[in-house]
Amino acid sequence: MSEQRPGRTRVDGTPDSDPPADPTPDRSEADAARSQADAARSQVDAARSEADAARERAARARERAELARAEAVEATAAAEAAETAAAEATAPAAAAGPGRAGDGLSDVPDGDPVVDSDVRAEEAGVDEEFPLGRPGRPMNRRSPFRIGFAGALGAGFAYLLYQAVVSARSVLVLVIVAAFLAIGLNPIVSRLERAGMRRGAAVAIVFVGLLGFFALFGYAVLPPVINQVSNFVDAVPHYVKDLQGNGTIRDLDRRFGVIDKLNQYVTTGEFGTRIAGNVVSVTQQVAGFVLKALTILILTLYFLSSFNAIKRTAYRLVPRSRRARFSLIGDEVLSRVGGYVAGAVVVALIAGVASLIWVSSLGIPYPLALALIVTLTDVIPLIGATIGAVIVTAVAFFVSLPVGIATGIFFLVYQQVENYLIYPRVMSRSVDVNPAAAIVGALIGGTLLGFVGALLAVPATAAIQLILREVLVPRQDAQ
Repeated sequence: MSEQRPGRTRVDGTPDSDPPADPTPDRSEADAARSQADAARSQVDAARSEADAARERAARARERAELARAEAVEATAAAEAAETAAAEATAPAAAAGPGRAGDGLSDVPDGDPVVDSDVRAEEAGVDEEFPLGRPGRPMNRRSPFRIGFAGALGAGFAYLLYQAVVSARSVLVLVIVAAFLAIGLNPIVSRLERAGMRRGAAVAIVFVGLLGFFALFGYAVLPPVINQVSNFVDAVPHYVKDLQGNGTIRDLDRRFGVIDKLNQYVTTGEFGTRIAGNVVSVTQQVAGFVLKALTILILTLYFLSSFNAIKRTAYRLVPRSRRARFSLIGDEVLSRVGGYVAGAVVVALIAGVASLIWVSSLGIPYPLALALIVTLTDVIPLIGATIGAVIVTAVAFFVSLPVGIATGIFFLVYQQVENYLIYPRVMSRSVDVNPAAAIVGALIGGTLLGFVGALLAVPATAAIQLILREVLVPRQDAQ
């Protein structure tokens, strides 16, 4: 029975017959089949090519394997030869004593970081961040070794610092004197600045005035000293002859031959040699003094021109939380030191002018030199005025006995006026120092640093007294 497909029904109800078969789909299916066959043949060809390549790779692998086996045989032979050579090399070292041949590490077991670099890197924790291994734990701060080592290191450093300070003592004294002068001259520079002058010009004016004072002092003092020494050397033989007219000297000459020995000593070259030696020594001391004075002046100029910058730098070394109070106290200390220097200069100038008037009125020689000496020595606290008075009085006695006595009385009276009238009024506005503390400070400073220590004693005492009152006393009261 043939299969019938359902047909369409017309409008009139009669079934429609099937349409005739179309031959086009059969041709398309044939073309698709041919395409698939071609693709299959291409895949077969590709598989054959891959198989050929695989066979070639396998052949090359077999060749490499054969070469590797040959190299392994050669390496085995070389290893056996190396072991034989090592055994021959180890035999003499073993006979000589314990230790690995050439390094003495035969007793170190395998796997120890000393001999195994891989174990060393693993245990040290070597990585990209720490190519030399991770740092170990820090040493215990309470370790006796650490405490002892730190104490010994601190003591050694303190000793070296002490030796350095002792060795550089002369230089440090020059620096301290220059800083003291700069602090004392800074108020004058500040006043010139407030008057509208630039700091450089103000520093130049003050420094030129200081140079002028020292130049005037050298011009007034050095020529008289040189002339007097020369005149004394020339007059010594005459002094010896004049001694022969004295009865006591003639009696001593008859008993001990004093005049003959003195004539022989003066007329021979020994006296001249000693005088020449003393002159050379004095010249060296004067040259050294001039060099130190130039060094002090140069340092003073540097400190004075950079005073504000140096002060700010010193203040910035203090912690920020305490910087404001430290700056206030520091400014007050510098103000008091500067006020003391200015007051001391004023008092010394008054003493110098008074001495110049007195010496000139009595006809004592070299009045300007003596007045400058009194001015310079009067700056030294406590004993400076007495030193200047003794020098001027001694020179006055060479004029005559009454002149010397009158000069001594004059300085006694003037020192009382200075101590009770001039000095208190000048210093009351600048430095408020306990008299007992000033005396003790001057004694200690003079003992430690001589002239410089005595010069710095009063301002240093004022600074210490201020610090004690503003820092230590409030802290003790708060406890």
